[in-house]
Parts: sequence; structure tokens; C-alpha cells
Amino acid sequence: MVHTNFIKTTTSVTRRLYSTKGSSSVVIVSAVRTPMGSFLGSLASLPAGKLGAVAVGAAVERAGLRKDQVQEVFMGNVCQGGVGQAPARQATLFAGLPTSTICTTVNKVCASGMKSIMLASQSIQLGHQDIVLAGGMESMSNVPYYLKRGQTPYGGVTLADGVVFDGLTDVYNKFHMGCCAENTAKKLALRGSA
Repeated sequence: MVHTNFIKTTTSVTRRLYSTKGSSSVVIVSAVRTPMGSFLGSLASLPAGKLGAVAVGAAVERAGLRKDQVQEVFMGNVCQGGVGQAPARQATLFAGLPTSTICTTVNKVCASGMKSIMLASQSIQLGHQDIVLAGGMESMSNVPYYLKRGQTPYGGVTLADGVVFDGLTDVYNKFHMGCCAENTAKKLALRGSA
């Protein structure tokens, strides 16, 4: 990797801008879905990291790569409560990739997997990496209920469903994401396929 330093002088500040020789084309060489099942169905025992590992391993295999050739992994994961630290790293290591693989977990709600792919593309275009794996993973069946810390109030406690609280409700206006999608579809005159 070659860095070129550019110095740009302004009236009061000298700034150093870094760029990389990066005329790399980005090509998708493999695409694999995480296993899909119904809520609390046959895959409910598998946490997001294990589901992600299935897709990571299969994507590497289908691309005809060795696991040690993958330099970086970006994985989207929205409902991270109860998942444990560094979900992208879990999926990477559970898939058998080496511990030297750089991993980043992305949370942009519904666009997490798409943003992961964008970050991977940018990493290649900038010349930071040559082989990057990106995607998303989720296990809504394993999202816990939340209990706030503190003293138990008279009359019991209130639990919050993590799927609804962290995954499906807009924090700013308390709209359900399904309602947001319907409103957007109406506003843009979009229709689902029949």
C-alpha cells in the first residue's frame, strides 16, 4: 500500500490530506444467504454469530479462496442484545477464518448489511484491502427481553421486547418500522409485487 501525502495550505491552517493509490475495481465473487427460518422456529437455537458463520464460510468456499486470504470482514447486525461482544468477529472466527482478520460490526438498522457492503467496496477502492467479505446476520428468535436496572417497583417489573425496542421501533418518534415502510410506499406510490 502506497500513501501519498498532499499538503494544502490555507490562510491559517496547514492540513495534511492522505489518499491511497486506489484505482481498484470492485467485483462481487460470491454471494450467500444466511439460513432463514421462522421466528422461534427450527433455527432458534442458533445465535446470530453462528448463522453469520455459515454464510461467511460458504461465501469463502464458493469464491474459491483460502480462509486466510480474507483480509477484512464487515457484518451488519441490528439486534445485538445478548449476542456478546463483537458479533462480526464471532461470525468470522466461528467460520474458521484466522484471528488476524480485521472485523467490524455495523448497525444502520435495516440497512446494516447494505452499509457493510458499501464499506467493503470503499476499503477495496481506496486500496486498503484486496479481499473483503461483507454482509449481515440476525437472529430475532434470540433477542432478549430487557429489564431496567434499579429497585423493583411496587406492583412488579416491566419487560421490554428487545426485537420491538431495538429493532422495530424508531427511537425519535416511536413509529414501528412497518408503518414507516407503508408510509414511504404510499408517499412514493410504490407497490409490492403480487
